[in-house]
Amino acid sequence: MKKIHMWKIIGRVLIICLALSCSEQKETNKNKIENPLLGKFDNKFGAAPFDKIKPEHFIPAIEAGIQEGKKEVEAIIDNSEKPSFENTIVALERSGALLSRTNTLLGHLNSAETNSDIQEAARKASPLTSDYYNDLLLNEALFKRVKQVYDQKSTLGLNPEQSTLLENKYRMFANNGALLDSEGKNHLREINKKLSELKIKFGENVLAETNELLVVVEEESRLSGIPEDAIERAKKVATDKQMPESWAFTLHMPSYIAVMTYADDRQLREEMLKTYKSQGNNGNENDNREVVRQLVQLRYEKAKLLGYGNYADMVLEERMADSEEAVIGFLDKLYDLAMPVAQKEKKELAEFMKKEGLNDDVQAWDWSYYSEKLKKSKFDVNDEDLKPYFKLENVLDGIFEISNRLFGISFEKVEGIPVWHEDVMTYEMKDENGKHLALFYADYFPREGKRGGAWMNSIRPQLTGEQGEVRPHVINICSFTPPTEDKPSLLTYREVETLFHEFGHGLHGMLAQGNYASISGTGVYRDFVELPSQLLENWAGEAEALELFAKHYQTGESIPAELVDKIKKSSQFNEGYATIRQLSFGYLDMAWHTLGENESQRMNEFAKDINSVESFENDAMKKTRMFPVIDGDVMSTQFGHLFAGGYAAGYYSYKWAEVLDADAFEQFKKQGIFDQTVADKFKDNVLTKGGSEHPMVLYKRFAGQEPSVDALARRAGFIK
Repeated sequence: MKKIHMWKIIGRVLIICLALSCSEQKETNKNKIENPLLGKFDNKFGAAPFDKIKPEHFIPAIEAGIQEGKKEVEAIIDNSEKPSFENTIVALERSGALLSRTNTLLGHLNSAETNSDIQEAARKASPLTSDYYNDLLLNEALFKRVKQVYDQKSTLGLNPEQSTLLENKYRMFANNGALLDSEGKNHLREINKKLSELKIKFGENVLAETNELLVVVEEESRLSGIPEDAIERAKKVATDKQMPESWAFTLHMPSYIAVMTYADDRQLREEMLKTYKSQGNNGNENDNREVVRQLVQLRYEKAKLLGYGNYADMVLEERMADSEEAVIGFLDKLYDLAMPVAQKEKKELAEFMKKEGLNDDVQAWDWSYYSEKLKKSKFDVNDEDLKPYFKLENVLDGIFEISNRLFGISFEKVEGIPVWHEDVMTYEMKDENGKHLALFYADYFPREGKRGGAWMNSIRPQLTGEQGEVRPHVINICSFTPPTEDKPSLLTYREVETLFHEFGHGLHGMLAQGNYASISGTGVYRDFVELPSQLLENWAGEAEALELFAKHYQTGESIPAELVDKIKKSSQFNEGYATIRQLSFGYLDMAWHTLGENESQRMNEFAKDINSVESFENDAMKKTRMFPVIDGDVMSTQFGHLFAGGYAAGYYSYKWAEVLDADAFEQFKKQGIFDQTVADKFKDNVLTKGGSEHPMVLYKRFAGQEPSVDALARRAGFIK
């Protein structure tokens, strides 16, 4: 009887356990249903369900992604078959898809439509993902398999794309500590975790400063010269901030540029500039000086731990300009060409200012204002003359048409795609046969939850997987002049160029035809990624292209030929100064990231003194200074490209890519800007290839030669 009783108890326990297990399974399935980040996206085109995603969904989805990724890695390690390209390298490439997708969407929302809950999710996610990738890259058993494949690469018969993927995967492990001992690996793990947290903190601080810092005007007379739409926006901001009798100008670009370019009140321009330049350097909770100091120190420590002299040495190993000497030599060559021109431009502006009645030295807050007046005087054109011809919708239609003529693609607006903000527009891109190629999101206006600037992002990369080809979902984000109650969004010419620039990045992502996400689309060397974007900017100034979209928003009249001619003639205006400004950022970047053993004393001093950020920067940018130093002016504390983005030791790449794009556009100019043969060569050898081969190989296949700095110098007017 006792035995029977015991078995009854065991049976009941099993039933209870089974019930609990089923309950837990149901709860897990319920969570999957309730969390839109888990499982397959079933919207049209498989679009991300932004209408359902909430901040609280991210951490559970990231945790699930981590567990899924770990199982996939374990399966690679436990595979009893001999390590091969497919069962190790390709399997590793495909692992962690859920985590990657979730992180991408979180990063996107934290930049484009953030709030305190999204920011909190990003802060919580950072150490979790950092730990996961550290575990992955420091996994000895996994690296052993990768190395076994790498060591036999010459016998595998791989094509160029496969060879590149193999090289990248091996280098990814080697450059992230796989060859270190256990102590070194633990140290690297802590460094990577801290770097991830600091980059998020830096970005949050800059966004807070951009949103919180205002220049308030109380006397209407001080608004003289500022465009009406900018004044209207300033009035709305002031009203929203409970200052109904004032005008409040923000640091968002449309507001900032309007004041700096058109405000007759010199003191107002000075106040605006100093406020803008102070971001992240105000001694408050958003101060980024300590963040910068720590980031630089940790990057140096990471590079040293991995056997490099400095951080730039590590980064430039995977760049077209593959050494510090190559980058500095490149910057110096452009400096020697541009500085004499910039000095002449400054002298010309000083003489013009005297004619305008200002007997004073040219200050930083005078440059945009008087340059605009001088440009108007010399070429009889300014942004306010051009803006009526650049209605946003028309410009967007124009760039679609230009893309069609060049690459045979078309864009159709689609409704019903979930978006993160009501301003966002969505389009389907198709090839010449009507086949779906990509989903394109366009988000063009500034707002409080959106960081400043302009960028492209791919929230679903192109790849070929086990289920066939996956087509990309690409985003363009800008901060253009928004519409008012009685006017549509009218762009400045520089904003038109920015739209073309980001769309060029978009085309690089949307036309991708690779097999592996990590080297598809914009997955290329950082100093090559700007080529498509900067090349496309050229069409914004060509008469044959402008006639497609530059139409007066009220009359529909095409932009007059004389205005187009003025745009062309003014294209080299102040190009010397613009080049020096970009070079100054490149020199600053290299100064931060070449600190190492050769400057150990300076590194030690810098590590101890938060105020050295400003003095270090002044020293690094000394040779490019065009104006007297402004107290509190620190670029580094707001320099997101270096300290929140991916351009550390790589900011020079903007000018590097300009060399490429000037050289490439000369190929089009020789045959015609819509020449199909040249366009096909660019599409087939650059836009569709991603990072499948070394960029110089791809470029030479397109152009037939290596690029020359002379092409850029000719376009800028530095040489004939």
